[in-house]
Amino acid sequence: MAALPQLLESDVQVLDAVLRELLTQCEATAVLLTDQAGFLITHQGDDRRFDLTTMAALAAGAFMANQSIANLLQESNFSSTYQQGEHYSLFMRCVDNACMLLVVFPAKGSVGAVKYYANAACERLAAQLRIARERNPAAGLDLAELNLLDSETLFRRKS
Repeated sequence: MAALPQLLESDVQVLDAVLRELLTQCEATAVLLTDQAGFLITHQGDDRRFDLTTMAALAAGAFMANQSIANLLQESNFSSTYQQGEHYSLFMRCVDNACMLLVVFPAKGSVGAVKYYANAACERLAAQLRIARERNPAAGLDLAELNLLDSETLFRRKS
């Protein structure tokens, strides 16, 4: 799993702007940016209706299961998955080798439109993550290795 680049406030503002635009374009309920291990990086939309932290973790597990299925089918990967429900649907797509995008939208919505707008959003998200990575290549972080009992080294005051 690739390391998440060090994100500055300006990076998160750009990521949030892309997610807000996608939310509007897709008429989605919520959009989430997570790392591949399922840690929620940022989100936009209704965060009261769903437990987004748990959704991110479970979606990452489901996505990894689909990657295993891709390997069994001798595919290099499945870059996206779609789950259709009675009330809501979920579209997941790789942003880059460290992050993925989740779009929760009403089941009556168009998955084609969601895919179309999500593809463009993923390009913009990946570009911003690339900028962050190039700014300081050695400052990446694998959130799966984070010691939740001692997160002092991760969180610092702004100077």
